Amino acid sequence: MEYKDYYQILGVKRDATQAEIKSAYRKLAKKYHPDVNKTPEASAKFKDINEAFEVLGDNNKRKRYDSLGSNWQAGANYTPPPGFENFDFGGFGGGNYQYSSQGVNFEDLGGFSDFFNSLFGGGFSSGSSRSKRSSGINFEDLGGFSSRGSSRTSKTERTQPQELNVTQDIKVTAKDIFNQKPVSVRINNLEKCTQCSGVGSMCPNCNGTGFTTFTKTLNVKIPLEVKEGQKIRLKGEGRQASNGVKGDLFLVVKFADKDYTINGSDLTKTIDVTPAEAVVGTKKELQTLHGNINIKIPPRTSCGAVLRLKELGLPKKSGGYGNLNVKISLAVPKNLTEKEIKLYEELLKLENNQ
Repeated sequence: MEYKDYYQILGVKRDATQAEIKSAYRKLAKKYHPDVNKTPEASAKFKDINEAFEVLGDNNKRKRYDSLGSNWQAGANYTPPPGFENFDFGGFGGGNYQYSSQGVNFEDLGGFSDFFNSLFGGGFSSGSSRSKRSSGINFEDLGGFSSRGSSRTSKTERTQPQELNVTQDIKVTAKDIFNQKPVSVRINNLEKCTQCSGVGSMCPNCNGTGFTTFTKTLNVKIPLEVKEGQKIRLKGEGRQASNGVKGDLFLVVKFADKDYTINGSDLTKTIDVTPAEAVVGTKKELQTLHGNINIKIPPRTSCGAVLRLKELGLPKKSGGYGNLNVKISLAVPKNLTEKEIKLYEELLKLENNQ
């Protein structure tokens, strides 16, 4: 049979800590999960990654694997050392025990290699109510990416709610806040298959991957005086565990408004005026969330000046509205006539002679 270098598969050194092994597994599992990676080799790679972590993530299995010593020859045909092929698993190979390792039901595996079975035994059966489990790493700790489902309910019941939580951005405009109408947000994420408890194998619901993609659209009301980066929590709208427990959805507010800068209930809007308008003063029509209004640009207005328009901002929690700040920006007209250019030249001469 072919030797498998589990360290190479996970991309870690042979003296890697359990934390490093766990971190490498998480990254690779997310990268090669068949629901995310549609390349032909992803499924096989995903199985190899899970098998490698099944061994290196368990101290007892890792010690047994490391004891091969000089037989480490990646890619070579491998024959177990004397004693390995007849290793006594304490009767687990008989018909009176069910062996389950780190939530892996060996009856449903079908994906573990001959190399793995040569080291840790194959042909486990479940002929009675007795069972034995190893004390390795809890796959539930991997933030929603467990290699296999647990054969015991207590394992799933210990799933931490934070592992079922989902965080996603939500884009918000000033108009969304002003109108107080729900904003539609589409959620796409992975969750452990609820039909097979993440075991996968022959499950038609998840196509044997152990995970399903859930997509839903929610209508979310944006709170008043919301700040960018603030999280809106929707209870029970996250991932669902096989025992029915649901996590929460956290929507991170991102302002995406081309017309306004939002600061609590206050808004800032930039308008362009020409040099002549800034010097002489003018009137301009301004579009606001409250409707169109006429504003007066005072004479000798500098670039960057701010005009404050009271009660023309966003609604406040306490009632009333915030302010609309109009910021002045100078803009030179694109299509100047010869006469206008000459007038600017005369103006420049006067400025230089002062």
